[in-house]
Amino acid sequence: MSAIRVSGPVLPDGEPRDLYVVDGRVTYERQSGAETVAEGWVVPGLVDAHCHLGLDDFGATTDEETEQQAVEDRDGGALLIRDAGSAADTRWVQSRDDLPRLIRCGRHIGRTKRYIRNYAHEVEPPELPVYAAQEARNGDGWIKLVGDWIDRDVSDLAPSFPADAFAAAIEAAHAEGAKVTAHCFGPDVLPGLIRAGIDCIEHGTGLSEDLVDEMVARGTALVPTIMQLDKFPEHAAAGAARFPDYAATMNRLYERMPTTIMAAYEAGVPIYAGSDGGGISRHGNIAGEVAALHRIGIPAREALAAASWRAREWLGHPGLDEGDPADLVVYPRDPVADLSVLRQPSRILLRGRVVA
Repeated sequence: MSAIRVSGPVLPDGEPRDLYVVDGRVTYERQSGAETVAEGWVVPGLVDAHCHLGLDDFGATTDEETEQQAVEDRDGGALLIRDAGSAADTRWVQSRDDLPRLIRCGRHIGRTKRYIRNYAHEVEPPELPVYAAQEARNGDGWIKLVGDWIDRDVSDLAPSFPADAFAAAIEAAHAEGAKVTAHCFGPDVLPGLIRAGIDCIEHGTGLSEDLVDEMVARGTALVPTIMQLDKFPEHAAAGAARFPDYAATMNRLYERMPTTIMAAYEAGVPIYAGSDGGGISRHGNIAGEVAALHRIGIPAREALAAASWRAREWLGHPGLDEGDPADLVVYPRDPVADLSVLRQPSRILLRGRVVA
């Protein structure tokens, strides 16, 4: 295979370099006759750490719709996706060299009639560890629990399962070699999950100082999905007539959201970027989530790292060192100086091929 060349500052160190691609992999050794395909700022392929391929408002989508979602994510620069739960079997995506690399969580696991219809395996507490082990075997090293949701009997957010059931599910998944993450809006579900050794929290608006300290001690990650959290006032308004306590809770969590997430960041909780594409936001908008992280106070470089080199390391995928797979995005300007350029990729290489 003939070599191709990309030239410019290569993040994260920003040193100007000539990067060559041979047989799909990065080399910095000069390749005579290499075709230059891009010049600009070179960034390790972006990561969407909370995305739902194959899902829409009503459940599983068709393969054709899933393909379109994946293309939109790829063309937005997201070359690695950690699925955060899907009712569709998206294994076939992994056989397509032109679609993002995909880490599947399998299907959400929630409480009976306590989550979005057609999304989750809906189970009762004794079944939770069984389904956790099942999805651990079916997925790619992660499973997704529905930590809390509205409980109509109390008119407010409440944990989906008792703490001991969550602990048993985490233990079952870990025994299968999988990590566990959970949807968590409110505060009540978090102590049991974190103390049971959960690996990641999604959203996390109910975090408190003591739980943040425990997350730091345990290395528990947080994917806040700021664009999802920005929808809290809409969720509150939609439920206010029937569930006023829920509406008040959602508004309170939203008001505290920037302070809560920044307290976790400043304490040292590992934070990663997730767009919630297919959940509440459109696909292909990881740039919007990076901008949202920066808007609440996370420095631009760290917001970008949370969607690129640090996220890739967290998920076990390399960056752009010698011999690494050539998954990269080239921008016309320095994205650390101007995050808006993330919406304007000039060239995208995936598995060493120009795809956009």
